[in-house]
Amino acid sequence: MDLRINSNSVEETIIAGEKFSNNLIAGDIIEITGEIGSGKTHFVKGIAKGFNFKRAALSPTFTIVNEYIGGKLPIYHFDCFRIKNTNELKEIGIDNYLFGDGVSVIEWGEVVEEFLPLPRYLCQFSYGQKSNERLIKIKKLEK
Repeated sequence: MDLRINSNSVEETIIAGEKFSNNLIAGDIIEITGEIGSGKTHFVKGIAKGFNFKRAALSPTFTIVNEYIGGKLPIYHFDCFRIKNTNELKEIGIDNYLFGDGVSVIEWGEVVEEFLPLPRYLCQFSYGQKSNERLIKIKKLEK
């Protein structure tokens, strides 16, 4: 899979995440990279919406991981912005999430990239030329 999406609003980014969720199965890992404000969390909100969660996804910046249970599949939503080293992830039992029964979504995945197993999806977010434009590149990384 090699997909490029141009989003021109928060709503379009959420819809892109919702459509992407249709491809996901238990055990999938999604690494999300990009600058602050580039749409990463809105994309995750779309994934949660696609999995029929009533509660909107929130960035787990201060808790490292939020668990969303009760939808089509559990979502384990990580924010690695404040992670100093991979030992912090090991302490919270990241392997139980990555190899569990849900989908693991890791914002700021570039911080812990060497720790993440293959296969996984890499979703790269960047700013476009217009003020609200976001460019999203999605690639499936294989072994």
